[in-house]
Parts: sequence; structure tokens; C-alpha cells
Amino acid sequence: MAKLALISLSDKTGAVDFAKELVALGFEVVSTGGTAAALRKAGLAVTDISQLTNFPECLDGRVKTLHPMVHAGILARPTDEHLRQVAKLGCKLIDVVCVNLYPFQATVDKGADFETIVENIDIGGPSMLRSAAKNFERVTVVTDPSDYARVLKELRLNGKVSKLTRLELSAKAFSHTAAYDAAISQQMNERAGRHMMDMAAGPIAIGGTPELTLRYGENPHQKAVLLKSSGLSPKGMLAMKKLSGKELSYNNLGDMETAIAVVREFGPDRPCVCIVKHATPCGVGVADDIGEAYRLAFEADPVSAFGGIVASNRQLDEKAVAKMAEIFLEVVVAPSFSGEAVNLFSKKPAVRFVELPLEEMMRPKEVEMKSLPGGFLMQETDTRQVNPGDLKCVTRVCPTEEETKQLLCAWKVVKHVKSNAILLWKGSSTVGVGGGQTNRVGAARIAIGMAGEKAEGSVMASDAFFPFKDTVEEAAKAGVKAIIQPGGSIRDKESIEECDKHGIAMVFTGVRHFKH
Repeated sequence: MAKLALISLSDKTGAVDFAKELVALGFEVVSTGGTAAALRKAGLAVTDISQLTNFPECLDGRVKTLHPMVHAGILARPTDEHLRQVAKLGCKLIDVVCVNLYPFQATVDKGADFETIVENIDIGGPSMLRSAAKNFERVTVVTDPSDYARVLKELRLNGKVSKLTRLELSAKAFSHTAAYDAAISQQMNERAGRHMMDMAAGPIAIGGTPELTLRYGENPHQKAVLLKSSGLSPKGMLAMKKLSGKELSYNNLGDMETAIAVVREFGPDRPCVCIVKHATPCGVGVADDIGEAYRLAFEADPVSAFGGIVASNRQLDEKAVAKMAEIFLEVVVAPSFSGEAVNLFSKKPAVRFVELPLEEMMRPKEVEMKSLPGGFLMQETDTRQVNPGDLKCVTRVCPTEEETKQLLCAWKVVKHVKSNAILLWKGSSTVGVGGGQTNRVGAARIAIGMAGEKAEGSVMASDAFFPFKDTVEEAAKAGVKAIIQPGGSIRDKESIEECDKHGIAMVFTGVRHFKH
């Protein structure tokens, strides 16, 4: 008796050759719809699934393989009892299940209407794959055309597929259906307007498809990949287009996200440039002209800018790109580049020039995740904004209107600096950044040291409250004129008195911005 191979494919790559080999090895092919037609066109004898089930396809093809004759044939174990039952039912045992699923993700990516997206939710395919994967002890399940050659080789050499291969293919099938279901879950939740944190009371399906193999991870010996969230059209960083330069690395993308997040804080209305080095903003400038914004960002810390990541919220022209080309930069990301600017790319073949539409640049992340052994941490992204009306002046001297503008600029940036974080801002740019320290006064000394003479007349931002007055003492010695911080320390009074002693204005936000 011939063995049965059930073949039902959306992606028919290599399907004809695979089926021909199976037939040559003594298999009878059972198939459905378009797959059956393609195999017959290639000259193969094919049994329609309706002949196996004695039940016609119905409901516009929604029901084809959802039938006991199919699933009993797949799920039957080679025990006397199971074989007796399938014989009594008149079922044929199915030995190979070769199935891939309706192109749900591709339909989403095309921007199809919701009705079309729903019709591309496969039901029968995942059911067959799960049945076959569960019964891997007898059945070979194939979801990926790249596995056809391996299966055929073992059948030719041994007359069967090894148990280890069947187990590996089973695991691959379950991963395939899990990612598929996660894509559907994420699409449906988005359509329903459900935030991921709203779903945290129950199971959360998170899936991703490899979008880009990265140059390497944090270090050259580490592998890394960029995954796109399943079920969603490309958003945020996933909508980028690399125009030139080397392959992107894990660190490049992490630093790009930080630079873009800082630019996002200033919105689309005024030109802004952020330079990031090692996950920390080292220079941020705002101006009426994007070239001037870059100059301010660069001059804020020209030493750290070398090898940095630059993000701009404006098109970059030839003049701006030429200025950036004066030093080595890892990545330059902007909404677009002028034609003249693009002509300069060949002169900097190592630099990655990346386009990211402004609307995607301005799109905030909903959640942030970190992996742990055995689990994940997940939190809402810190998108809290502070406006002038939210500020509470706690000192005898209050900031001027201009100082208030600068304090709010400093506050936008300090939230993106690793805690403990202190940042100095003067005029239209940062002048000193101190972050990632185990004590706050240490971060202040670093920021003040980076600023040098520019600290005189600057304003200071702190991502969390001052536990002691020592940070204010350092600010006073440096000539800082105003401070913005959350407040809330049991020693706030001491810091306020120290500000009053030196004529420094200080405002509380009531909002903390730890970034670990």
C-alpha cells in the first residue's frame, strides 16, 4: 500500500520537485485547491482532499481539511487499537504532512483592508500542522521548503525519516504556528485598540520574524538579529531604509533608537539634531536651521561625537552631510536626504546613511522589554511630558522665561541619559552630560567637567531628586543659574536652602525619569 503525503501550500516554492520525488519513492499525493492544480499541471497524479473525506470543499474554501478522515489519518498512532479504529472508519494513514499557511503577514504588510486580512487567517493549515507535529513519532511534518532536501535524502537512504529529524521538524512546526497565532493576536489587539499593558492580566502572545541579520551583537563574537513584530506592518525603526554603508550592528540600532527618541522629544516643528555615543546623548542642538542644530550638537562634545550616531528631524542637504563627513560617524539617520547629499555617500562608504519617515521617527514605543532567564520584564515606555504649568518653583528666585525654556529642553534630554543622570543645557544645546553613575554628585561632577567654562550661566537637569545638597554645591561652584528636578527627597529643604544661598532658581516637576 502506498504511503500518503498531504501537500497543501500557499508558498509553492519547490513543491513540484518535492512531490515528484515523493511519488518516485512510492507515495500517493493528496492535495487541495491551488496546490492540486499546480501539481496536476506538472503532470502528477493527485488525489483531491474531497476524495479522501468524501465531503466537498464549502463556505468559499473555509472548510476543506477540517474533517475526521484527515485528522484521524494524521493523529493515529501505530498501535493495534488505533490501527483497528482507522480501519473500521475507512481512514487512510497520512505519513507526510507538507503545509504552509495563508500569507497573513504579507497581507498585513500590503496594507490590505481588514476583511481581506481576516480571510487570510488560516484555520485548517495550523490544525493539520499541530496534528502532525503532535504525532511526530509516526508522521513527518514539513513547513519550510528548505527542509525538502533533508526529508528526501533520508527517505532515499533509509526508506523513512529518522525520529530525531521528525522531532526537530515537529518543533519547527509548533514554532511556525505559534508565530502565526502571535501575528494574528497582535493584529487583532491593534485593531481593537488594546495596549499591550492592558493585556498583561492574561497570556500575551508575542511573535517576531527575522527582518535583518545584524553585523554582530554588542561585541563581534555575539550573533544578533533584528526581529519585526509579527502581525503588524513595519513601524518605527522597522520602517527604516538603509541607503548606503556597512551592515548595521546591534549597538548601531540601540544607539539609533536613543538618538531618535531624543529628537522625538522636541517634536517635528523645530530642527533638532541628537548625537549619541554608547547609548548616551552626548550632544543635542535645536535651531532654526538643521545645519546649525548639528553644529550646536557637535560642539557640545566634539570628542565624544567621533564614532557617534546622528539623528535629525529634517531632510539633510549636501552642506549638512558634508559637515558631518568631516569626522567619522557610524550612522546618520534622517527623514530624507537631498539628491546632492546622496552623491556624497560614496565618499563615506563605511557610514550607514538611513532614511526613516518623519511620522515613524515621531512614533513612540508602546512598551519596553528586557529578557530574563525564564521570562521577560515589560513596562510602559516613559512618554510623560512636563509643561511650564507643571513646574513648581521652590526657591526665592524663580527662573526667567528664557531659563524656563532651557530647563524644559534639559528635562527632555536627561530622561534619555542612564541614571544617575545630570545634564547641563545652555542656550540651544547641551553642554555637559553625566550619566550611568552610582551616585548623583558624581554624575554632576562629570557633567560640569564636560561643560568646562560653558557651565557658567547654564541650567541643570537631574533625572531624580537630590538626596543631599552636595549636587547643588557643585552647581553653584560651576555657575549654574537654574535647576530642574523631580523633588521628593526628605532633604529637599537642604537643597532649597543651598539654592537660595547662591541665588539659584530651582523648580520641581514631581516626575522621576530613571533609565536603567
